[in-house]
Order: sequence, then C-alpha cells, then structure tokens
Amino acid sequence: MFQRNILFTHRHLSYYSNSSSLTFAPLLLHSKHINTQYPDPSLPSISPSPTPLSDENYESLVNRYQYSCSDEDSKQLHLQIFKNGYTCDVFLLNTLVNIYARFGQMLSARKVFDEMPVRNSISWSCLISGYTRNSMHNEACTVFREMIRGGFPPVHYAIGSVLRACQVLETHGLRFGMQVHGFVLKTLYVFHEVVCNGLISMYGNCMGSSDYAFRVFNEMQSRSLVSWNSVISVCSHRADAISAFKLLSRMQVGGLHPTEYTFGSIITAASMLSETNSFLIQQVMCMIQKSGFLFDVYVGSALVSGFARSGQITLAKKIFELMDVKNVVSMHGLMVGLARQKHGEEAVEVFLKMKTFVKLTSDSYVILLSTFGEFSDLEEGRKMGKEIHGYVIRNGLTDSNVAVGNSLINMYAKCGAVKDAFSAFKLMMNKDEVSWNSIITGFDQNACFLDAILMFCEMRRNQLKPGNFTIISALSSCGGLGFLRLGEQIHCEGVKLGLENDVSVSNSLVDFYSETGCVNNCKKVFSSMQEYDQVSWNSIIGAFSDSNSLVLESVGYFMEMMRGGWRPNLITSVNMLGGISSVHELVRQIHGLLLKYHLADETAVGNAMLMCYGKCGNMDDCENVFSKMGDLRDETSWNSMISGYVHNEQLNKAMDLVKLMLTNGQRLDCFTLASVLSACASVATLERGMEVHACGIRAYVDDDVVVGSALVDMYAKCGRIDYASRFFKLMRVKNVYSWNSMISGYARHGNGDKSLKIFNNMKLEGQIPDHVTYVGVLSACSHMGLVDQGFDHFKSMREVYGLNPKMEHFSCMVDILGRAGELDKLEDFLNKMLMSPSVLIWRTVLGACCRSNSERATNLGIRAGSKLLELDPNNAVNYVLLSNMYAVKGKWEDMRKTRFLMKLAEVKKEAGCSWVSMKDGVHVFVASDKSHPEIDQIYEKVHELQGRMREMGYVPEIKYALHDLEIENQEEILSYHSEKLAVAFVLTRKSELPIRIMKNLRVCGDCHTFLKYVSKIVGRLIVVRDSNRFHHFVDGKCSCGDYW
Repeated sequence: MFQRNILFTHRHLSYYSNSSSLTFAPLLLHSKHINTQYPDPSLPSISPSPTPLSDENYESLVNRYQYSCSDEDSKQLHLQIFKNGYTCDVFLLNTLVNIYARFGQMLSARKVFDEMPVRNSISWSCLISGYTRNSMHNEACTVFREMIRGGFPPVHYAIGSVLRACQVLETHGLRFGMQVHGFVLKTLYVFHEVVCNGLISMYGNCMGSSDYAFRVFNEMQSRSLVSWNSVISVCSHRADAISAFKLLSRMQVGGLHPTEYTFGSIITAASMLSETNSFLIQQVMCMIQKSGFLFDVYVGSALVSGFARSGQITLAKKIFELMDVKNVVSMHGLMVGLARQKHGEEAVEVFLKMKTFVKLTSDSYVILLSTFGEFSDLEEGRKMGKEIHGYVIRNGLTDSNVAVGNSLINMYAKCGAVKDAFSAFKLMMNKDEVSWNSIITGFDQNACFLDAILMFCEMRRNQLKPGNFTIISALSSCGGLGFLRLGEQIHCEGVKLGLENDVSVSNSLVDFYSETGCVNNCKKVFSSMQEYDQVSWNSIIGAFSDSNSLVLESVGYFMEMMRGGWRPNLITSVNMLGGISSVHELVRQIHGLLLKYHLADETAVGNAMLMCYGKCGNMDDCENVFSKMGDLRDETSWNSMISGYVHNEQLNKAMDLVKLMLTNGQRLDCFTLASVLSACASVATLERGMEVHACGIRAYVDDDVVVGSALVDMYAKCGRIDYASRFFKLMRVKNVYSWNSMISGYARHGNGDKSLKIFNNMKLEGQIPDHVTYVGVLSACSHMGLVDQGFDHFKSMREVYGLNPKMEHFSCMVDILGRAGELDKLEDFLNKMLMSPSVLIWRTVLGACCRSNSERATNLGIRAGSKLLELDPNNAVNYVLLSNMYAVKGKWEDMRKTRFLMKLAEVKKEAGCSWVSMKDGVHVFVASDKSHPEIDQIYEKVHELQGRMREMGYVPEIKYALHDLEIENQEEILSYHSEKLAVAFVLTRKSELPIRIMKNLRVCGDCHTFLKYVSKIVGRLIVVRDSNRFHHFVDGKCSCGDYW
C-alpha cells in the first residue's frame, strides 16, 4: 500500500513537472487571518531538494505522522522534512498540511502549501478540506476557484469539501455551489457518491424546496447508506416528516439497515409529527431498541431532544437519566426541549447539574440564555440572565462569539427588559444580520413599535440587507402604529430583496393590511402567493372575520381551505368562531366541524365558543359548552360566561357566577368586572353594584383604571354621586373615561357647576377631552340653563381641540335652547346645522315644544312631529310625544288622529314603570297597578299622603293626565302613576334610609310636585332616576330646581 502511494505521488510529479500550471495568479484571500507576506518565524523555510525514494526513515515518517493531529507532531514532522531533505516530497508535505489543518493551524497549513515547489490535486484538496473543517468557508471557495483556474483537476474530496462550505454559506454559497455542480457535470465525478452526497446536502439546506436534492438522489447510479442518510436528513430538517419515513421504508426494502445517523434524522421527523400523534416517536424508539442503538450516545441524545420537542418531557428526562454516557449534545437537546415547552426553570436545573460532567461550549451558554425567557416569573429569569451576562463578559464570550450577544438580546427582550436588550446590542463589537433582527423583533414584541421602525431604518442606512424575519417584525410594528404608507414602503423593500415569494413575509403582509383596514390589499397579497401554509389561511380568515360585513367572505376562504385538503387548527377555529357570531345559523355547523376534528377539547376553542354563543344570545348552548369543559376551564372561560350573561341582560346569573368564580379561586378579569358593573349601572341596581365592587376588592383589581372608571360610572348611575365622587378622588391613575364618567355623573344629578369644575380640572391636569367629554359638559349646561356657556363650549370643541361636533353634540345644543325656551334661536340653529337633523334632534325639539304653550312652539312641534313620522315611522316614542303635545295644548282631535296613525303603524308604546330594590327583591309598578300583593296598603298610603298634601296646599296638575276626561277622572289617573305607587310602597315598610326609585320614562310635572311634598312630610331623602336625569328631593325641594 505504501509503495502504491509513493508511485502515485511520483506519477503526479512527473505529470506536472513540465506543466505551465505551476505559474499561479496571486491568491485573493478574504480572511484577515491568512498572511502570505509575513511567514511564521517559528516554522522552518521549505526549499527544493532532492527526495530519496528508498529510505527506511521515509517509511517511518509516513507511518508515524500520516494520521496525527497534534501540534507537537506537526512541528516534529516539519522539522524532519527539513532535516532529511524531503522538501520536494508532495506526499509528506500534503500530510503536513493535513496535520496543521486538523488542529486549526490554518496559517501554518497555508504557509506550507504556498512554499511547496510542486503541488498536485491532493495538495489543493487538503487545503480546501482544512478551510471547510475550520469554518473558513469563503476561503475554501476561493482556493477551489484558484485550483480550477490553475488547471488542476479536482478530486472528489475537494468537490465534497467545497460543497459543504457552500452549504454553510446558504444563500451566498448557493450560486457558487451551482457553478461547481455545472463544472462537475463535465467530469467523471458526476455520479461519484461523495460528490452527490455533498450536492444533496447543499441543495436541501440552501434551496427553497427539496426538489433539487431529490433530483440528484434519484439520478445516482449507486447509493450507499451515506446517500440515504443525506436525503433523509434533508427531509427531516425541512420538516417533511412523511417523505423522511417513506425514504426509510425504501432504504430498508433495498436491504440496507439504518445507522445511528439515520435514526437521528428519523427521530427529528417523528418529533414533528408527534405534535398530532404522540405515539409515533415511541414507535421509532421501539425500532431503535430492536436495532441495538438505544444506548448509542448520538441516538440517545436525539431521543432526548425528540421527546422533549414533542412535549413528552417525562420520557425525555427518563431517557436522559438512563443514558450511560451523556455528552454536551444530549444536555443541549433536553434543555432546548424543556425551554420549548415553557419549562425554563427545569432547563436551568439540568445545566447546573451537568456543567461539571460535560465540556461546555459557547452553544451551551446560547441555549442557557434562551431558557430564561421561558421562566414562569420573567423577572426571576431576567435576574438569572443578568448573572450569566456577567459571566460571559468576564470570559470574553460576548466579543468572540456573536451568537452569545444575539442570545443576550433575545433573552432580555423576552423577559420584557427591552432597555437591557438595547444596551447589550450597543455593546456588541461585531453585529450580524441576526443581531439587528433580534433587537428589531425585541422592540416589536414589547410594543415599542416606533423604536423597532427606527432600528430598521438605521439597519438599512448601515447597508445591511434585512432578512425575512426583519421584514416581518418591521411590518408588525407598522401595523401596531397604523403606519400604512411606511408599511407599503417596507412591502416594496421586500419585493426588491426578492422576499415577496417567502410565505412568512406574505403572511405578515396579510396581517399588516388587515390591521390597517386595507382588506382589498389582503386579497391581492393572498391571491398573488405562490404557495400557502396553515398560517396563510389563518391570516386571511382572521382578516375577514374581524368585520361583520365580511364574515361570509371569511367563510368562503374557510371552505376553500377545506377543499384544498387543509385541516383547521386551533387558530383557524378561534378566528372562525370570532367572526360567525353575527350569522347564527353557521355557529352550530362550525361547532359540529370542530367536534369532528377533535378541536372542541381545546381550552382556547371552548372559550371562543362561549363568546360566540354568548353574542348570539344562545345562552343554553353556552351553558352546555361551559359545563362540558370541566377541568379545561380557565379564567377566560369564566369571564366569557359572565360576559355572555351580561350581554344577554341576565344580571342575576352573572352575579351568581362571579361569586362562584371567586369561591373556586379563579381570578376575575378587569374587563369582565367592568362589564358586570356596567350592567349594574344600566338597571341601577346599587346593591348588586356594591357586591361587584366588593368582589373587585377581593380579586385585587379595584385599583385598575378600567375598573375604577366603571365604578365611578356605576355609582353615579345608581344614584350615589357621593360614592362616585369619593372613589374618583381616590383613583391614583385616571384616564379620559374616568373624567368622562364623573363629568356625566354630576351633570345627570343636576350638579352642573361641579360637572364644569371637574372639566376644568381635567384640562389643568393635561388630559385631552374627547367627544364623550363634551356630551357631558353640554348636558351640564342644559340642566343648568347655561345657554351662552353652552355655545362657548360647543365652539371650543373645534377651535381648541379640533373635534368636529357629532349629532349628539347638536342634540345637546338643541336641548339647551329648548329647555331655556329660546325657540327663535332653536329654529335658527336648526336651519344653520351643517348636517341634516337626525331623529334624535327632532325628538328633542318636540320634547321642548311640549313644555311651551306658545303658538310658535305648537307650529315647531308639528313640524318636528311630521319629520319624526317621516324618518322613523316604526318607533312608538315619536307618536307618543306628538300625541302628548296635542294633549297638553288641549287639541284632543289631533291627539286622537295621532293615536290612530300609531295603531295603523302597528307599533306599541313602552309601558311606563317604576321599580325599587328592597331586601326581598325588586318591586316593579305600572300606572294604576293592581297586581302587587300589598296593593291595598299601597293605595291606602297614597290616599293618606294626598290628604296631608292637600292640607299643605297641593293641587293636582291635571294637564299631565293627557286624557280628555272629567277633572275627577283626570285626578284619579294622576293619583296612581307608577312612581307614586313605588314611593307609597316603600313608606309601608319601616325604615329611615333614603328612598331610591328608578323610572324608565321622564317624570311628569305632577309626580315631581308630589315627590317634593312627600319628602317634606316624611323627612327622608327621595332619589328618583328617570330617563333623563336624577332628582334628589329633600325637605320639599328638588336638586333640579324645577328645571328639567
């Protein structure tokens, strides 16, 4: 064998001795570490000398150093070559280049190569292989290029090495790798196994699909285990698990048995499929056990990683513990799997336990840093991450390894410490594209959208080319800020960079245009995509589900997805359920489909179904879903159920569920609590509202600004303006809703001066008012008769704050003028309005005309009434208001005509009712009610009060009877209005507490006078909330000053 090697070497020497290829062009080196101008002084210089062909010492040198890889051996061989005159022996010099390359001394290897008087193809192969082995991939490509330029035919090992270098260089190396492939097609190595294996790996890792890799594999004339392993590895890394298993089956049918490397790839593929089928990876483990590789360290490490990645943490730990030999790879696999399953603390425990038994690498710290962002307590993760940060700085890892610096940025960003992430980024000496992408993504994920966009712009100014993840994060930030134009520019940037066909980038474009309301652009992007993944379908379905008017298009995309062979997943289900709540007949169909695909057992899907059925008003199905969820229920489930009850006006059930939720130790959501408080406010149940307030205190959410604002609103609407004011003052943080609730609350209670004072304080504290604020301010002016001040505030909306008045504000101004009796100004205001008066405004005008007896008021009222019947003929309120105006003015014939029109329109007037909340429940009364079990005592109390009132000078105001009857009959009708029955009922009970009455319609003038007298007779506060405002009756006086 030795003699054959010698003959082969001398055969090449004789071939190249007279060749002109010994004249080389200057080598263009990309690495700063290679220096051909200044040789290493520690190395002896090589000069030509004759090589003895028959020498025992020569054979001894070959046998001793041929497979050596130590620094000492390289120096000894170098010395012996120089000492014995072997400086022209190509074989020994190639061996020396190989030894230097094996332990990373590429400077020395290059110097030996440059000083070789004669080189052959093996010499070039040794250098190329050395550069590839030492991760100097650009240099490997450069040397290969020089080799071809010099006329040396590359051997298969040189081609295999340069293809591995191209594979690592990915996109940048793919073009050169394809040129190498083109060159190989012209040589005898086109079907060589080593070359084909290199091509398979390169195409599989660098191309957008595995088609080229399969094409090379299928054209191979003979395939070894390495070839099969190469193509299976490609499928595994490209998440094409099904193809990987098919190839394994073909390989076994061909009589080849899988090796540890085959099983390593198959385990990775099985762990991907195990997300839907947890038994697959266990079946693979049984196959491994039968093959005798179960205790192989490589296979064991792959199993640990595979089980951990697929969520089977217990099995992963068990295999790890049973491994006889553990290395850093098996430790890394378990740590990565634990971190992926959000078990960051356990991953750190594994590291601390194993760090003294394995040789740690820089990758160990990269993986360790990635675990801190998966801690259940992110602050604790940040603290531990900071300790590791200090360690890697002390050991110089941040400067020598850019991956460590990138991991620090990611760790701090995931822990919410975005300032620390930015500091780590700024202190990095060397930054790559991953560094920029990490900080941009970190800003985006922490809602620092503007900072993310600024960093993206700076990256482009530094002439760095953004990748797909950078574009995705930049688009997400533009969507968060609503920057449509900037997002469109980034879209163009992605097209210029050739990323428009990247599925992930296209998906983010669909999301971006959806967030900015450009649904047509979503369609265009989606229709132009060359291929779709599950995220693509979820994105387009979600985009159309957000709008009730586009739900049917969302359903169309869902059906198209199903016809294309895609299965809905959790995100698809949630998106569909979120959109179809407005199309009731589809809800049950989608529910059935989710049951068919076993998705209904997911907590997120169950919660979405609760929200969907709640919005549809189908609370029976909602309760069925909730009861079947069992242990799957989380806080969102409880909150969704409560919101459903509130939405469907089932307040008692909502309250019962709130209590049960707290009893079971579930956390009450701030927004749910606010919605329950809002429901309490809408029906003015103070006791229930106070119970919810107590629940909020128990759940430690009463300090939340949303809950605080809802509490202020609830207390104000339930008649306890004093409680509302007290809680408002105690709020540490106030937002515009808090201020609006207090301003509207004071206005509703007739405290217009306090309302305007709060408005001034709001402006002094720097809170900018909105449209709702001005509705409250103008209402305050209306209740106090402040006409001029009302006009001043109306003008300041546009002139000071740039708020264009809406219909509600015009309605408030009409109300101000109508209550003040300024009908001339009112009519002039109507004529000068920039928009056509709405139903609300004409209704306000008609109400104002009812309170005036002038002829002008009658004519304006008739005009308003005709407009109302024209614009809204199916609303009974309009007929009632017009009928009442005629009745007040004694126009009985016109009143009867209006009532006849109402009958023809087949609309019914809402019955006036009043209700009071007592310990034994809520008691509701209507006019002349006879249904209450205590009606005799109530009527007796009414008669008693009327007798005492007449002695004090009370005279019934029969004009409010609104019926063309005799005076006695009119007085009798007035005597039994619902609010009179309600106050009489309360007075039949023994109590000294304030009387609180709620009424669904406006209090009539006679009842208002009646309640003033009663407050003086019984000496108690009477609070009445009608459809317009609150009235506080104390000692014969009302808070409204008889101006309502």
